[in-house]
Amino acid sequence: MAIIYRAELSPNKTEILHSFLSERSWGETGELELLGTYRFDDPEGEVGVECHLVRMGETTYHLPLTYRPARVDGADEHLLATMQHSVLGERFVYDGLADETALDCFRRAICGEQQQAVLEIHDEDGTLSETLPQSVTLSLEVDEGEQPPTGDELLEGAPFTIARTIGDLDGTVRLLATWSDGQGVVAAF
Repeated sequence: MAIIYRAELSPNKTEILHSFLSERSWGETGELELLGTYRFDDPEGEVGVECHLVRMGETTYHLPLTYRPARVDGADEHLLATMQHSVLGERFVYDGLADETALDCFRRAICGEQQQAVLEIHDEDGTLSETLPQSVTLSLEVDEGEQPPTGDELLEGAPFTIARTIGDLDGTVRLLATWSDGQGVVAAF
């Protein structure tokens, strides 16, 4: 389960996402519309793995982020922001597509070994307030006659891709994201 605190964030996630897109050669500037999010659980319980689907202009972006309690040595080029969290303190926000914890979550998901997390909303004092469904639902689609890859196959270099934009990705095994007014493949084998 993903434990989410009702907390003040500075900068907030929308500000981080907007900056992320506007500072990348493949991104763009303009008004950002948040379509939804989904989370994976880090088996170690240390790293928050949250994936955002946003629309800017005509493009729908898939922006996985990781939230860490400390800097990752040698990963400064992938550090997007340092965020102050009113409950957890200083958090280091990284591009999830360059973070091994997030990549491992995607590998397990495309293999059918990991589902998206259940969201537990906690008050600032740690009291469980409610459990909520995520605004984006993931499902694993496998073409007839095919099967999901094994984790070993993926670690050995079998072709596996995580989408940065929605609409360009296909394969025989697909991780499909569905939100209120759309759907798209976020990872494929």
